[in-house]
Amino acid sequence: MSELDEFSARLGRVVAQRIGLPGEVSEVRRLTGGATKATYDFRARINDEVRHFVLQISNPRAVRAGDPLGQLPRVVGGDDAALMMAAASSGVPVPEVKAVLVPEDGLGQGFITRFVGGETIARRLLREPEFANLRQGFAAQCGRILARIHAMEGTRLPFLQPFGAARQVALYRAAYESFDAPQPVIELGLRWAEDHLPENERRTVQHGDFRMGNLICDAHRIASVLDWELAAFGDPMGDLGWLMIRTWRFGGAHPVGGIGTREDLFAAYEQESGHRVPRKAVRFWEGFGCIKWAIMCLMKGEEHRRTGTRTVEAFAIGRRMEEPLYDFLDLLAEGD
Repeated sequence: MSELDEFSARLGRVVAQRIGLPGEVSEVRRLTGGATKATYDFRARINDEVRHFVLQISNPRAVRAGDPLGQLPRVVGGDDAALMMAAASSGVPVPEVKAVLVPEDGLGQGFITRFVGGETIARRLLREPEFANLRQGFAAQCGRILARIHAMEGTRLPFLQPFGAARQVALYRAAYESFDAPQPVIELGLRWAEDHLPENERRTVQHGDFRMGNLICDAHRIASVLDWELAAFGDPMGDLGWLMIRTWRFGGAHPVGGIGTREDLFAAYEQESGHRVPRKAVRFWEGFGCIKWAIMCLMKGEEHRRTGTRTVEAFAIGRRMEEPLYDFLDLLAEGD
């Protein structure tokens, strides 16, 4: 029996036991993309119907004892599934969780969701005519969805780590310094962040990676929010600032995912949440977001020194570090 056949047999047993009989799986294929999860698309027969599912398995984080990277928040397996189910109950569009893996399944930490159709590739969403209606209300949709995420009951999600602004800056500084690869603009950005920490910071559930690429969209709406593994309990304005950094605009002219305006995003968020958007705090998170993404690129590009694994994807991401550093300097040049 081949490795894929064995994998499919184990997956079929999970489907039969927890989703429905006979659970016969077919067309199992691994999807591209995703640095922290292995994602598989497959079909399964439930009763007399063939249904479409997605399996996600968390990749282990390769860090040594005492490595600051090990302190960065990461939600995996059953916790990831629980977070998505809580989001669904708060009106956030997410894939429906159908089964959560357990160790006895022999597949790793992960879960199975119902397949959600749509598009995630930003250049298509920004430019193709079929998404014209989506683009009209995109920023407002983001504002309403983020308000619902931030209204989620954090006490029901005890696995979420506290990750406010000061802790984020400190941990990303420690991660940066652990590489012994001095970068003057990263140092400038970290000092700027330390000097401009938000005042009166709220704490809510925070998605942590809400951006183009992690949103499935159809012709009219955002159909699903993906990739919750960076969720934490922190400043909700971090999600708004992260959404607007230039990296996630993919060449679009507007700040919200390259499509929408800040004004539409903020107005919809304020209406849905009942909380005013502090513009100064969002600017901090937009600026620090550039530095954080630059450090993430550095981490990925230097990954081979920690793990011995050399991939084209890792080196390609590493080479992108200069883009967010330029964006940070551009943001500083705009002034307050």
